[in-house]
Amino acid sequence: MCSLSFFSLFFSSTLVFILGIYYLIFDYSVFIEWELFSLNGSMVVMTFIFDWMSLIFMSFVMYISSLVIYYSEDYMSGESNMNRFILIVLMFILSMGFLIISPNLISILLGWDGLGLVSYCLVIYYQNVKSYGAGMLTALSNRIGDVAILISISWMLNFGGWNYIYYYNFISDSFEMKIITVLIILAAMTKSAQIPFSSWLPAAMAAPTPVSALVHSSTLVTAGVYLLIRFSPMLDMYNYGWFLLLIGCLTMFMAGLGANFEFDLKKIIALSTLSQLGLMMSILSMGYAKLAFFHLLAHALFKALLFMCAGSMIHNLKDSQDIRFMGSIVNFMPLTSVCFNVSSLSLCGMPFLAGFYSKDLILEMVCLSWLNCLIFFLFFFSTGLTASYSFRLFYYSMSGDNNFFSSFSFDDNGYYISFGMISLLFIAVFGGSFLSWLIFPIPHMIILPYYLKFLTIIVVLLGSYLGYFISDVNFSYNLFSLSMLPFISFTGSMWFMPFLSTNFISYFPLKMGYNSSKTFDYGWGELFCGQGVYSSIIFMMKVVQSCYDSTHKIYLFSPIFWMYVLVTLFFF
Repeated sequence: MCSLSFFSLFFSSTLVFILGIYYLIFDYSVFIEWELFSLNGSMVVMTFIFDWMSLIFMSFVMYISSLVIYYSEDYMSGESNMNRFILIVLMFILSMGFLIISPNLISILLGWDGLGLVSYCLVIYYQNVKSYGAGMLTALSNRIGDVAILISISWMLNFGGWNYIYYYNFISDSFEMKIITVLIILAAMTKSAQIPFSSWLPAAMAAPTPVSALVHSSTLVTAGVYLLIRFSPMLDMYNYGWFLLLIGCLTMFMAGLGANFEFDLKKIIALSTLSQLGLMMSILSMGYAKLAFFHLLAHALFKALLFMCAGSMIHNLKDSQDIRFMGSIVNFMPLTSVCFNVSSLSLCGMPFLAGFYSKDLILEMVCLSWLNCLIFFLFFFSTGLTASYSFRLFYYSMSGDNNFFSSFSFDDNGYYISFGMISLLFIAVFGGSFLSWLIFPIPHMIILPYYLKFLTIIVVLLGSYLGYFISDVNFSYNLFSLSMLPFISFTGSMWFMPFLSTNFISYFPLKMGYNSSKTFDYGWGELFCGQGVYSSIIFMMKVVQSCYDSTHKIYLFSPIFWMYVLVTLFFF
């Protein structure tokens, strides 16, 4: 089933990509509507739009999915029910496909809810308490966005249809469209894990690593960004960009800071995904929707490769994810190390790799735009933090001695894993330039002073040195982490967001529920309803039973009683 799914998705992605390039060159779109039924004058329709954006994104999703499924053949080799895993992943890809090609809120909800439900099934795939908790946090966080889209659907009933692309220039000053735009922003923030909904994204690492490679590159977390790219004319129309810009920059900063104090390999990469999502959201809020889409595609390529390399390490290290147990992996797994370092450098924005073309362009547009000092600082400092945790990861895993077992040897001879990584390696190197030629066929000259032009590369180099400085053993001799424990606890726990999203929210309702249950259900309610009625019935039954038991005595006693009554009446 793995091979069949791989070949089907791979050839489909190739065909769809060629079609997408054709549509892009000739600026061609196909709009398909299928009316299901009519409700109060509003047509409920399934709508599909095939333009260059949806087709190219769909081809990327299918290409990465095909390699992830092929990679799973090796990684999930010990799985007893492999076909079930592949079917769940295919359902996930289908849901994402519905979301990508839908310009209609009802058909979007089909894919949106499908992503939420199937992601819950994948997060709890390894059935233990930790996975269950992570799955519930993921599902309940995403339900907030689902509710926002449901409210938008019900509100758009007033307009006679749910195809939002018709309303861009039609009702510019409508209060209803302002509310709907706010709800769509809320839905996108939950799905793309922006502050304050960020805690579910690292928790979703409880899923198998091939699923993480798929989820964190091109499917679940990018759904919110893609939805806002489609809604970007409304963002510009109602001037909600400032709010999204602040949220995106704070998310980028928070994730970059937290990744520098994390020791779980998959969580570090998850926090890097969160940082890149903040970058996409912030540049999208400034009005550069096409640039955000370009970074979305470039990020999908190198992030899928990064997760595949991490999965290869975890698989060979017998499921150990702590980077402190790693070291000298470059001697044992040279192919994995090359792919890992290329994808890390691409993430940092090193020149002429896939991430450079989108990230450098974004930062140059930030330099060119009218922004205040806070946003400018957050953009560049977060870029430096990206380089910092990438170099820290390299330092822990690649250099030094092997910290696992002295007599333990491993290699990267797995054919399926190696094929998946090599297939993505070339795309992660050359994909950025190829996409930039496609999406921006007319080159734009961004003229900046020298110090701003070189600021990006200087920040990346300074961040790399900071990562080396933090990772160096000599740095820990004076127990820096203990002397700065409040700061380390605050930044390393994503600004206490996992606690605020779980225990803090659930404590007061659970406490109120316990007190009300104790007072009413176990207290007065038990006295007057359950136990009270039961005790009264038992008492009455005992009285009646005692009457039945003493029937003969009553029969003999009754003539005496009536004789007494008659004598009393006779004398008085």
